[in-house]
Amino acid sequence: MAEFHHSDADTMRVGGKAYHVRVGPGDIAEYILTPGDPARIDMMTAYWDEAREVAFHRHYRVVTGTAAGVPISAVSHGIGGASLEPALNELVWAGAKTVIRVGTTGSIADELHAGHLVINSGAVRFDGTSGDYVWPEYPAFADYEVTMALVQACEELELPYAVGVAATMASFYAGQGRPAAGGYRSPQSEHIIDHLRRARVLNIEMECATLFTLGRLFGLRTGMIAAVVADRRRNVGDSSGIEGACRAATRAVQILAQWDKVKKGRGKRYVYPGLLQPFSDAP
Repeated sequence: MAEFHHSDADTMRVGGKAYHVRVGPGDIAEYILTPGDPARIDMMTAYWDEAREVAFHRHYRVVTGTAAGVPISAVSHGIGGASLEPALNELVWAGAKTVIRVGTTGSIADELHAGHLVINSGAVRFDGTSGDYVWPEYPAFADYEVTMALVQACEELELPYAVGVAATMASFYAGQGRPAAGGYRSPQSEHIIDHLRRARVLNIEMECATLFTLGRLFGLRTGMIAAVVADRRRNVGDSSGIEGACRAATRAVQILAQWDKVKKGRGKRYVYPGLLQPFSDAP
């Protein structure tokens, strides 16, 4: 086990690398995909040109490569906002600029079925982690460019999807209205799904609000696409959408790289529809 020097206690560095994800500047690309499951990275890299494993410490697996010539990395983060939080901090230090979570989720909206994809543009902050950083009234919302790129990717790939708000929970069982061990049900979450449906929430997951809130505070572009593996309305499970989420996220990175090149070439900070079209004299 690597040893810390006293000067490392706050910055959490081991041999010049970040303590949890074990990477430093130059080890990762500016565009990052973040699944919870380390094994999901292999599904992503199937759509890349090439990939090499950079680090694998605890559940934080880091792979860097290229996709259609665009430098890209994937970093797994485990389950929940508390597990994602150290990775985000360390990835920013290592040079990350855009982070897209590629996850799994449970749907509670009638229009979302198992196997579909959901692109979350915002999240209800029940994550239990973002509150340590900023007031509960502070919004958790995705970067609009990343959201648009994910929408375009799903359209190009003809994948079924919806766009809307998630509820990010700190608990998988009782917090999401499931019976816990011994049949225990939490009184405060027994009717949580009905309450969230009234608020037009599409899905329940465990990292989105942490990603969006911390990303905004850290100056990251963030986004979220997830495969619906549990249809909570119909009590149906299906993991077939995960591959589509991996494809769409990889394509979204390629789209964002194209847009970033256009912005740089035209001296603009933000993408807007007219920027992506040739200039003309038309009013």
